Amino acid sequence: MINEINLLPYDGLINYFPEICTPQMANLYFNSLLTTIDWKSDEVFIFGKHHITKRKTAWYAEDGINYTYSNSTKTAINFTEELLALKSLAQQITKTIFNACLLNLYHDGNEGMGWHSDNEKSIVPNSTIASFSFGAERKFLLKHKTNKHTVSILLQNASLLLMKENTQTHWLHSLPKSKKITEARINLTFRTMVV
Repeated sequence: MINEINLLPYDGLINYFPEICTPQMANLYFNSLLTTIDWKSDEVFIFGKHHITKRKTAWYAEDGINYTYSNSTKTAINFTEELLALKSLAQQITKTIFNACLLNLYHDGNEGMGWHSDNEKSIVPNSTIASFSFGAERKFLLKHKTNKHTVSILLQNASLLLMKENTQTHWLHSLPKSKKITEARINLTFRTMVV
């Protein structure tokens, strides 16, 4: 499974795999993740205000690696069998070792994610982030931090998006809301955290 096409025009590297498994296997993963993951509403602090999102999140990692972003700390849970299988697949494709995974559950298109970069100091700089999508197709946007150039990618069910090298340094990304989307999407982002 080799895909050398870079979806960014410059200042970063993104590869996209539209089908990493069969639709049947994708449905199994989706239903298993929906029912076995310890989902919680995301809590963030923005400009000193406490917000609780409708979107659910979960943080799974090795060796008790916690994760802090938006002034909120997530305590690590040990990987489940399904997460270990997907982590192994991501490692096989990327030749990268991952030690953590942030999961997001978007119930429908009314839930999204604003512009941000995954560039916290706790993440190994310029490391690969492997992002699996299961469920509803959603548009994924990237915007260059300097010149505002935008790139749009449709994330399909059972797809894998790889954000590599200096992508987080130069680009923001977001998941825009859409009232047309009525189904749920589960997103897993495997990361390499500083230990």
